Amino acid sequence: MVGPSILIIEDEQDLVRTLEYSLQHEGFHPRTALTGAQGIEIATQEPVPDLILLDIMLPDIAGTEVCRRLRSLENTKYIPIVMATAKGEEIDRVVGFELGADDYVTKPYSIRELILRLRVLLRRKQFSIVNGPRITLGRLRVDVQGHRVWIDEQETIFTTLEFKLLWKLIERRGRVQSRETLLTDVWGINAEVTTRTVDTHIMRVRHKLGVVQEYIETLRGVGYRFREQIEQNY
Repeated sequence: MVGPSILIIEDEQDLVRTLEYSLQHEGFHPRTALTGAQGIEIATQEPVPDLILLDIMLPDIAGTEVCRRLRSLENTKYIPIVMATAKGEEIDRVVGFELGADDYVTKPYSIRELILRLRVLLRRKQFSIVNGPRITLGRLRVDVQGHRVWIDEQETIFTTLEFKLLWKLIERRGRVQSRETLLTDVWGINAEVTTRTVDTHIMRVRHKLGVVQEYIETLRGVGYRFREQIEQNY
């Protein structure tokens, strides 16, 4: 049985060969593209990859633009994307997350840590497609199995990480979730992610929730809580 398909969009050929060998050894099925345009072409061909490892510095199209395009296409918008960058500044990570990346690694990175992160994201993807509940809370409707969210019957697109964060709050509605708890349960092994990143992602989730963003409460110095009682006209 062929393992999960990983598309590597990376122009450093030595690194590509190392990644191919390591991923194959771990039971993955790697495919590679040396340019952004080639990556988009391969990603949109059936069967689409289970996950994409995307370098931010490519010779033709910036990785951020590749990410944006993939998120705009119907058959690739839900594929988990890990962005790789030689830049370590927070602004680069924030831009990647805003465009829909699910995680990032900073070069030079540990292949072992990368593989652990890929497995975490693939588990999140599995979480979104297994049989799960559909729930309506006031003006918000969530389909866990389909990884879909509607507000007033208007569908809103969430990245895999944003959806996991929203669903974790909904699952535990009425209970306060500390930033540290959310880091552990949503980000998993991302040791470099800070509690500030939780705040940033909560802000993005609220923005996408729009008219129902107040469903998520902030408890200063403690964390966040999804309202237990939702009024239809809230």
